[in-house]
Amino acid sequence: MRPASARRRSRLALPVALGLLALPLITAAHHSRPAPYGDHVTVHARVDGDMVPELRTTGRSVQAYDPATGRARWTYSREGARPLVLLPVPGHAVALWSDGLVTDTARADGSNVRWHRAIPGSAPWLRSPAARGAAGVLQPLDPRGRMLAVVTPQRIAAYRSADGDLRWVLPARGGCAFEPARAVRHRGALMVAQPCGDAATPWTSQLIAVDGLGRIVPRRTPLGNELPGGAPGDVPTRAEKELAAPR
Repeated sequence: MRPASARRRSRLALPVALGLLALPLITAAHHSRPAPYGDHVTVHARVDGDMVPELRTTGRSVQAYDPATGRARWTYSREGARPLVLLPVPGHAVALWSDGLVTDTARADGSNVRWHRAIPGSAPWLRSPAARGAAGVLQPLDPRGRMLAVVTPQRIAAYRSADGDLRWVLPARGGCAFEPARAVRHRGALMVAQPCGDAATPWTSQLIAVDGLGRIVPRRTPLGNELPGGAPGDVPTRAEKELAAPR
């Protein structure tokens, strides 16, 4: 009986031993998984007080640093890409990368990359001289940076900075193309040049005005851009227009 019992214990011990040997390998595989989108965020210093860090691009990364001491707070880089444009807005560090990806990082402490949005077909254009180093591609659509415009020759796309939600898209007119580098702000509007190849196109059609609610035209019915449940009461939304009046 004893030899049989010993054999049973030996058979049970073998799977347990193999499991213990495999555990370090499983743990190593877990930690070696590639980060989504090739993200690498390094926090260098603990955040003290309410001082808002300054932002800059350094080679292939975005860096936040303490304006009083010059010490780096955090660094964000992505494999195979480099930041072309950096847009600092309250609470956000928005960057456009050479592979056509737009990212939003928590500005205060770099604790997380809130969202990633790919700009379709933009990478080849961003690499060309026509892009002028991506000048004017990232544009805030309101003073607090709650809405962000990404301007490319083919379209203007607007995103809600809180969560990266795509709110509206304005395609360029046929035979025309937007020029981000020729965009200017006038009061609450972003004016974007849209030159056209047809000489008969009136100049009024070659300059587009937009804001956080979309293209500025008479009697528009824009969508509200607040987070769900937080739409301001003084902004008529398309959904409100379509609903029947309460009985």
